[in-house]
Amino acid sequence: MYPDITHGFVGNEKLTSKVDHAWVDTYFNPKVGKRGAEIIAARKLSSAASAGNAAIEHIRDWALGTSGKWTSMGVTSNGNPYKVPENLVFSFPVTTNNGEWEIVKGLTVDEYS
Repeated sequence: MYPDITHGFVGNEKLTSKVDHAWVDTYFNPKVGKRGAEIIAARKLSSAASAGNAAIEHIRDWALGTSGKWTSMGVTSNGNPYKVPENLVFSFPVTTNNGEWEIVKGLTVDEYS
């Protein structure tokens, strides 16, 4: 697992123009990938509360909508525009409205996404 920095912004500037890609590869991505273990180490407890909170936030976004903003959500890959094989549950950028989700289309995909 790693974060997609390709479509992030700082103000009106793309995040990719603001960060050192070596830092992303050698520090940031591994840090994000091990965040569950870091939560356990810091709290001396299970990371279940963090996972539970993420589930609550997903249900909130699904039920109440994202007001046009993107979120990442594990949804079925059928009919997706990104060449992900069919019949998988995959984390796509989506918008939600009235309990329905829609995959965000037209994004470029590269080594940082």
